[in-house]
Amino acid sequence: MKESSAAPVLTVSALNQAVSRMMERSFPLSWIGGEISNFTRAASGHWYFTLKDDAAQVRAVMFRGRSQYADFTPREGDKVEVRALVTLYAPRGDYQLSVESIRRAGVGNLYEAFLQLKEKLAAEGLFDADRKRPLPTFVRTIGIVTSPQAAALRDILTTLKRRAPHVRAILYPTPVQGEGSANKIAQAIATASARAECDVLLVCRGGGSIEDLWSFNHEIVARTIAGCDIPVIAGIGHETDFTIADFAADLRAPTPTAAAELATLPRTEWLAQLEAHTDDLGYLLKKQLSDAGQTLDWMSRRLISPAAYIAHERVKLQNLQARLRHATRMPLDHARFALAHLRNRWQTQLPDTRTQRLHVAGNARRLTNCVHAHVARQQHRLNALTAQLEMLNPQRTLERGYAIVTDDKGRIVRAPQELHPRQNVTVRLAAGAAQIGIASVQQTLDTE
Repeated sequence: MKESSAAPVLTVSALNQAVSRMMERSFPLSWIGGEISNFTRAASGHWYFTLKDDAAQVRAVMFRGRSQYADFTPREGDKVEVRALVTLYAPRGDYQLSVESIRRAGVGNLYEAFLQLKEKLAAEGLFDADRKRPLPTFVRTIGIVTSPQAAALRDILTTLKRRAPHVRAILYPTPVQGEGSANKIAQAIATASARAECDVLLVCRGGGSIEDLWSFNHEIVARTIAGCDIPVIAGIGHETDFTIADFAADLRAPTPTAAAELATLPRTEWLAQLEAHTDDLGYLLKKQLSDAGQTLDWMSRRLISPAAYIAHERVKLQNLQARLRHATRMPLDHARFALAHLRNRWQTQLPDTRTQRLHVAGNARRLTNCVHAHVARQQHRLNALTAQLEMLNPQRTLERGYAIVTDDKGRIVRAPQELHPRQNVTVRLAAGAAQIGIASVQQTLDTE
């Protein structure tokens, strides 16, 4: 076999890179569960650990850009689930997991169920702000839904005794974790709503893991809180813990103690407000009495006897009558004076029409005479022109024995040169016309 046809020789680096690419294409991003072992946090912030189970183990790395978003730091022996890619560490040829995210084992399924229920109830409008009720201003009785053995109950009672010892507390006992606890919590809330013996209802529990708080993530608890006739404050877990009951409640408190504080105002603050209201009320009463006294003094000074008042009003009436007469008479007098003045001015400005009428009559007579004379002259001239026109009438000439000769084209013949023998011409006479033929033409000789 020739040397040129031999298979190419791969370097170790090229081999590891090819295997790494093949592994990344073959194994997509997946969730892998196991137990933490040999956990190391490097100075760079990267996490290195081994993920193992009863039969096998695999190395894993979670780089700083991913580990900084984890909500807990794993410890030796923790059961976790990691979302990772299967990769090859080329320098050593070891395959490992490149971890994108990490969570405690079992938490992922619970959290997904939490998100699904939250999205479902939110779409129904169960968490809308417009359906949440305001808390009463003055609370006399507070209902508490929690376990009698819970530390949260002691914290709530201690807070109420310190802040508002006048407030009565009613406990609606219920287990807050364990199998069937969600139904019992919902039953306790429904009992408090049906009895209607408290002004506000606290649904509380101390802190714990997501599994411990899971009873408050059930749909029945959320719907019972939303349907409760009493305003509900949810104080479940610590400040960072959120449950479905928190979203369904009218108000969320970060802790059970904070729920008791939100439900009541301190007794000292109520007493201070009452004292301030007492001072304000006393000041207003004194001010009203003072204003009423001043008003009484002012009215007493204005008070007069009825007879004097009537006499005063009669004088006012007489003055008003005189003013009314004067006001009605003055415009009429002014109008009459103005009318007389205008009549005088009109009479002085009126022209003398008699002279103008005589002048117009004389001009009319002269104009008539001129027209008649002009018409007579024009008639005389017309008659003279008519006589002249009658003398020049061709018909009269024909009547005196003359004739008009025209050729076959209708042209008037004026000279013998325009005629030739055997030519037909038309002769127009005074009483008619005749066509004749020319036998010969004789021209008159010029004697000059």
